[in-house]
Amino acid sequence: MAIKVYNTLTGKKEDFIPQHEDTVSMYVCGVTPYDEVHLGHARAYVVFDIVKRHLLNRGFDVKHIQNFTDVDDKIIKKALEKGVAPSEIAQKYIDDYFTQTEKLNILKAKEYPRVTNMINKIVDFVKMLIDKGFAYEINGDVYFSVKKFKDYGKLSKRNLEDLKAGARVSVCDEKASPYDFALWKKTKENEPEESSWDSPWGKGRPGWHIECSVMSSNLLGDTIDIHGGGQDLIFPHHENEIAQSEAATGKQFVKYWIHNGFVTINKEKMSKSLGNFFTLREIFEKYNPRVVRYYLLTQHYTSPLDFSYEGLNASKNALQGLDDAYLRLAARVNKTATELTEMDLIQIQEKFLSALDDDFNSEKALSYLHELKSIILNELFTSNETRLSQLKSLFGDMLDKSFGIILPVLDNNNELLEMLAQRNAARADKNWAEADRLRKLIDEKGYKIVDNKDGSSALVKKI
Repeated sequence: MAIKVYNTLTGKKEDFIPQHEDTVSMYVCGVTPYDEVHLGHARAYVVFDIVKRHLLNRGFDVKHIQNFTDVDDKIIKKALEKGVAPSEIAQKYIDDYFTQTEKLNILKAKEYPRVTNMINKIVDFVKMLIDKGFAYEINGDVYFSVKKFKDYGKLSKRNLEDLKAGARVSVCDEKASPYDFALWKKTKENEPEESSWDSPWGKGRPGWHIECSVMSSNLLGDTIDIHGGGQDLIFPHHENEIAQSEAATGKQFVKYWIHNGFVTINKEKMSKSLGNFFTLREIFEKYNPRVVRYYLLTQHYTSPLDFSYEGLNASKNALQGLDDAYLRLAARVNKTATELTEMDLIQIQEKFLSALDDDFNSEKALSYLHELKSIILNELFTSNETRLSQLKSLFGDMLDKSFGIILPVLDNNNELLEMLAQRNAARADKNWAEADRLRKLIDEKGYKIVDNKDGSSALVKKI
């Protein structure tokens, strides 16, 4: 089955056909590092991690680039407030990004370009747009002339008459049109020297949108297969990227635009500007990152995900059930099958992969993982080792390889195993008080006891 992708540009689901048969170029807009990474960021990067993992599983080589916008008004503002260099602020929160996303088991991009390392290339790109008549300079600022690009609005489906100056698009009486956006911004009074560079138009720094056009074209070429980010980036950021990139090259900028839905709180977008966000650091103090990753996969990526602790708790319970089944299986069979031969398991695998083929439908794919869990629990003490090995192999592929949720590991702590043996002995002697005491001790150490149908017991770590 061909992979199908919902393309924001065309507004419909399409067969995914990359420019090169075996290679996919993918650019994902990264964070502006002026504060800690929050759950809204996590959803975007988990979504594109699933996209990447599935493309890899289907045999593609994925060249994945994700940027850091390490010079920006918000970074400069925080640096001035703290009395430190903007680069110090940026590095602090870039480090936070990697710390938190590593806990979420997000695969690393091939490269993480930074705006401050691309200034010369950005200046050259802006000069090219001026030379081609798509941009103009006023008193040290350079603007893109939106009316010169006839297809402006094709991504966001907006007409010029309906547009208003959007986020990060400065309103200026000197501009030829209020819809024109900044490609180069002259240095303002009191801005740090570190955030200012020489250019043909005087000291200044890049506008927001031009940065991604330059970084993507330099690292992936003039046309890329997949460009993605949150829905809030469709306008003005991605719309403006299309305009300046296609004006410069005369080529299609992106084949497939993929945008994930917002994380909301009470149906309102979670964002730093609204102050209604939860940082990953805060959430990880209460919930295992594996639980958070599972939670982010419970809705199709295009749908909004309304945040609630009830949802996180439901995800915790669901993942605990998967862990229990897998660990009980792992306790019975050590080896993992090299290939599937059982027809019903092959069919589950095909349905699971087909769900992900259909616009990366993680919500539907999860249902097949739980179907596999039910099979494991039903057959744990009746199937032979070959069958159990195949169940273990398929479970690992689905949970870990495709979903990126790290597999639980059997604990061989001798103290805990001794306590479990003592508890089993107490039960055999019908010493229920002692058995209950030992169960509580084990529970306090972060484990629960699963009593199996054959009379044996197993330890499962709680999450």
